[in-house]
Amino acid sequence: MKFGLFYELQLPKPAGQPQWNPEDEHKIYHDMLDQVELADSLGFDYVFEVEHHFLEEYSHSSAPEMMMAALSQRTKNIRLGHGIVLMPPGYNHPARVAERISALDLLSDGRVEFGTGESASTMEMGGFEVEREQKKAMWEECTREAANMMVQTPYQGFQGQFFSMPPRNVIPKPQQNPHPPLWVAASRRETTMLAARFGMGSLGFGFETPEELAERTNEYYRIIREECYPIGHAINPGLAVLTTFMMGQTDQEALERSANGPAFFAHSLGYYYNPITGGKHQPGEKNLYDSFLESNKKQNTLSAKTGFVKEEDIRKDEPEEEVQRALYRAARTGTAVGTVDRVREMLLTYEENNLDVMIFVAQCGDRKHEHIMESIELFGKEILPEFKERHETHHKPWREEQLATVDFPINSSI
Repeated sequence: MKFGLFYELQLPKPAGQPQWNPEDEHKIYHDMLDQVELADSLGFDYVFEVEHHFLEEYSHSSAPEMMMAALSQRTKNIRLGHGIVLMPPGYNHPARVAERISALDLLSDGRVEFGTGESASTMEMGGFEVEREQKKAMWEECTREAANMMVQTPYQGFQGQFFSMPPRNVIPKPQQNPHPPLWVAASRRETTMLAARFGMGSLGFGFETPEELAERTNEYYRIIREECYPIGHAINPGLAVLTTFMMGQTDQEALERSANGPAFFAHSLGYYYNPITGGKHQPGEKNLYDSFLESNKKQNTLSAKTGFVKEEDIRKDEPEEEVQRALYRAARTGTAVGTVDRVREMLLTYEENNLDVMIFVAQCGDRKHEHIMESIELFGKEILPEFKERHETHHKPWREEQLATVDFPINSSI
């Protein structure tokens, strides 16, 4: 199992204030640079960063290609993952995507992971005039053509439903051959299986449990072997899962450091992705963090202040609908939050079920930079080395067995 960090660049407004302090955005950008540079030095495998627009407080990561370019010069080994590029052409023309991904691949000496997705929030789609009913078809058309643009010399041109382009040589070409590994955002089981059919890695944003992972792993790799029709020119078999992350010398210290991070992550995500609340958001006016604090007073939430919750109690209260269940799980603090022993024990359950990549959500809500740095260092020194060793001796042979009959070219960093 490999490990990565995940960034939304969350920035809650100070409680009771209508706007941020002047240096707040500057600070979170440079904090991320320091955090990822440390993770790289300790042997973390990946960093994934989102692309979002207009989602105040929830995500200030509107130009991830800039951050990834900076990180390409601040790091040496860690893989630089777009998690994800918004592919409908209203956000990004496929040729511009292909150019940016290829340029970053050259700058980073071939370390790019090309994550893709549709988007879902009303604020973003409305701002770029993307039609909700067509965004999945837009994603498929534009992702396929962006991959073609990185491979064909010259690109043969395209007359499509959502964009058209005459023949052009789209340059530069990426360092990785034929193109960087392809991923797709997956918050539902059906999208994970779609990823398998297209030969893509699945970025599991649904906070899957080890039990769910076991079932999905078997079916995902079966589809890769038997039903795969690649969207790109090479396949990237892989399952990744998100979980919240914070460590301490004691469980109580980790809980206090985790604070309102996971709960704010879930609250703000639910706010913007609910068509009612997100659709009525007044740009530049609302203090979402204030509404979160008020909501926490009224509800019995799974915040850090309540301590760890028994797994059986969590399961019986979970919503049945997949997206709502993901929000519920995102608010939890008892996943990769705790001491070395607690976090190791949790991760072993995912390793046993053959997870490829665990991605940690460390920067969220009102967590402190120094606590995130200490958690990264503690994990990197006390837990990461043993998982790295087992990845080489156990997980790689398992993957090779799963993929032994696959005829397609494989381009994967796993």
